[in-house]
Amino acid sequence: MPNSEFITALTELCSQKGIAKEVVIEAIEAALVSAYKRNFGTTQNITARIDMASGEGRVYAQKRVVEEVTDPRQEIAYTEARRLNREVQLGEIVEVEMTPRDFGRIATQTAKQVVTQRLREAEREAVYTQFTNKVGDIVSAVAQRVDPKGLIVQLDGKVEAVMPPNEQVQAEKFTPSQHFKVYIVEVHRANKGPQIIVSRSHRNLLRRLFELEVPEIYNGAVEIKSIAREPGSRSKVAVAARQEGIDPVGACVGQRGGRIQNIVNELMGEKIDVVQWNPDPSIFVAHALAPAQVEKVDIVPEDKAAYVVVADRQLSLAIGREGQNARLAAKLTGWRVDIKSASVAAREPLERRRRPVHVVGGEEESILKVRLEEAMRQRAQEEAEMLQRAETAFAGLPVSPSPTLEPAPAEAAAAAAKPKRVRVKTTVVVEEAPAEAAPAVEAATIAEAAPAAEAEPKRRRKKAAEPAAEEAPGEAAPAVEAATIAEAAPAAEAEPKRRRKKVVEPAAEEAPAEPVASESAVETEPKAEAEVEAKPKRQRKKAAAEPVPG
Repeated sequence: MPNSEFITALTELCSQKGIAKEVVIEAIEAALVSAYKRNFGTTQNITARIDMASGEGRVYAQKRVVEEVTDPRQEIAYTEARRLNREVQLGEIVEVEMTPRDFGRIATQTAKQVVTQRLREAEREAVYTQFTNKVGDIVSAVAQRVDPKGLIVQLDGKVEAVMPPNEQVQAEKFTPSQHFKVYIVEVHRANKGPQIIVSRSHRNLLRRLFELEVPEIYNGAVEIKSIAREPGSRSKVAVAARQEGIDPVGACVGQRGGRIQNIVNELMGEKIDVVQWNPDPSIFVAHALAPAQVEKVDIVPEDKAAYVVVADRQLSLAIGREGQNARLAAKLTGWRVDIKSASVAAREPLERRRRPVHVVGGEEESILKVRLEEAMRQRAQEEAEMLQRAETAFAGLPVSPSPTLEPAPAEAAAAAAKPKRVRVKTTVVVEEAPAEAAPAVEAATIAEAAPAAEAEPKRRRKKAAEPAAEEAPGEAAPAVEAATIAEAAPAAEAEPKRRRKKVVEPAAEEAPAEPVASESAVETEPKAEAEVEAKPKRQRKKAAAEPVPG
């Protein structure tokens, strides 16, 4: 290869690998030394140099200047050394060129392998240096594949990094070639090159995203005081303004929520609450419990605890699902947060309010389980009281017995003792007769007709028209015979319930001089005959069987 082409190829190689040219030159010089020793088996101290101007590579052997040579591989005669350098003195080390005229094929292959290895090592060192300076920053990544170690991603289009399972968000699922942001946690050396650990669950990923999207945070006008994050679910960020006239929360949210929405999209839907930091712990705790409305906050510095009172309807909102809102508020503020409803706090003595709060996992959390269980028990107690009041109210209402149930013995006896009214379907024909009295219906007839009335359901019963045949001077309407009513009772009992109609109970009462008949139940003989003709055949037979007085 001509020298000019060698220099051009070397420059291009350094540009592609992103490494310094001096590192490549050192690797080539070391390769030349290695190839020379392997092919010629010499034990001399060999060095190699490449002239950057001409591109030529030369091999030199280091020898000591002596008067008389005993070991030609390590020594050189003084007279010969003077030909190389006139200022050389005895005992000094001079370099004697030992470049072979033909390295041969083996020497060239060996040099190539060594050069490749040195270039790889130089590239790994450059990667290590580059990403060591980026620890704690975010970079763009592309999903490559899933490995037993975790998710393998590519950084800057050429460097592979690992996202272990503990640094991943369970709710996030990536597809090959998908782009996203990652946070560089650490970089350490390994046998196969630098090992880069990245994360999507680190809370500082959220901090860097805010710095990227909010210029006020990047230039220092707004400061992020603290961050509490549950990756993939919800996060809280406390911000404060360093300059007057700046709304820190509004600056982070952006116009129409544009800035915060970009961060939410990058975190794949994770909810983010931005609250304003305050030096007063009570106000800061109240802000951290947003969106719940806080009525009162009591701070106990010696316990590092905040006792919060909220409205009864705000208790579940302040605690959050599975205590998430209270847990994030405790992490954000650094205070243990104990939340109670207003009704419970009013009944609870002050000493009990300030009892120690249970601590889980080394983190100061408020009421993760205790307060949530108290709220659930209180809700269950209220529901039980409401149910008891409803049962008491319904117990006072009269309840009609079901027609299919048999009455109790006491109720049956009381019902039997009451006088029963006879309801018998019959047609009463009254002839006009002056000065005759209508005889009363005998008691035996009522007693015989009673079973028919008991068999009829109560809901089917209706008030019967009670025609009264009044006693008139000179004529009297003939009374209905007891046998007629007794015969009508079985017929009324056998008739289907849906066919029953109003029943007429004839009663004998004293009347004025002329008898008066009810229009609904007492008819003259011509009307009775017309009614019999209008009935269906099934009822007409029954009407024909009934004797008509006359």
